[in-house]
Amino acid sequence: MLKYLLHKIGYALLTLWGVVTVIFVLFNMLPSDPARMMLDQNESSEQLAIVRKKYGFDKPLLTQYGYYVNDLSVVSFHSTHTDDYTYFTPEKYNGVKVFTIGAIAVVFKTPFLRTSFQKSGKQVSEVIGNTLPNTFVLAVGAICIAIIIGVVLGIVSALNKDNALDKCIQVVSTLGMSVPSFFSAILFAWIFGYVLHEYTGLKMTGSLYEMDDFGEAIHIQWKNLILPAVVLGIRPLAVVIQLMRNSLLEVLSLDYIRTAKAKGLSTYKVVTKHAFKNALNPVVTAISGWFASMLAGAVFVEYIFGWNGLGKEIVDALNTSDLPVIMGSVLVIATMFIIINILVDVMYAWLDPKVRI
Repeated sequence: MLKYLLHKIGYALLTLWGVVTVIFVLFNMLPSDPARMMLDQNESSEQLAIVRKKYGFDKPLLTQYGYYVNDLSVVSFHSTHTDDYTYFTPEKYNGVKVFTIGAIAVVFKTPFLRTSFQKSGKQVSEVIGNTLPNTFVLAVGAICIAIIIGVVLGIVSALNKDNALDKCIQVVSTLGMSVPSFFSAILFAWIFGYVLHEYTGLKMTGSLYEMDDFGEAIHIQWKNLILPAVVLGIRPLAVVIQLMRNSLLEVLSLDYIRTAKAKGLSTYKVVTKHAFKNALNPVVTAISGWFASMLAGAVFVEYIFGWNGLGKEIVDALNTSDLPVIMGSVLVIATMFIIINILVDVMYAWLDPKVRI
């Protein structure tokens, strides 16, 4: 298992390097000047020259790529000359010097995602750190709704194959897969947050943390999670229902299940003790993919509901051409995709003994 994990981690690092390269190339092909973006409309030629030198924008593209990879690397190399871009300072890099060879210092640090163009020099890692937890909470809430309701309805649908209840569940799940998230978000916000507000107590917009009416303290508002989580969970819910139903029907047709039934076991014990665990493999695959995509695909839902998460931050960064925030956000999401895929492979080994072999 350890050898397998090391193999997967090696591929993950190679994939991550490819993502970093693609991100850098794409955003450096844009017809824009990062120095002008940072200074907005108040730049002069002297100020532009200072900013370009400070952030390495005056260097060739290949050198800038080397700087970018060095900033993202946990083990990095830095110049000891104070006027170089790679000069190590605790204010810029969060790390410690390991040793120095000549004019090069080897540093162990956390990845440096640069600084925002539009947020007064605020570090991108801080911007993402303030918004990613909100998106994570939203994604967890949505996937929990999809798992709990989807698995239950999938089992019910499989045990009532081809009758009226099964057909009703199939129609609902097909409808859930067909409706785009942004349309569902607008519809749910209007119906439950505006039309039925007196009965639901829900608002059309709102985030996890809100200031009280006196502007003195920030409180958690869990009720604001309900509508965006339901909307974000509709499509994975529909997928889980279909997968659970089809997978369980396939497992129930196997020989060992027929043997269990022949021994006189009840349907409840056959499903829970023998069929359920083996039917979960395709569901786990779908859930892992959907959970990772929720972190990236919650953009429209967060923006419509005013949920202060990473998706809304990406939209704001796109509107203001804040390239470091966009690049850092994409890189963080890609890293989470890779980590989730590795965890899913480990989960497969637990669910299916044949994978361990």
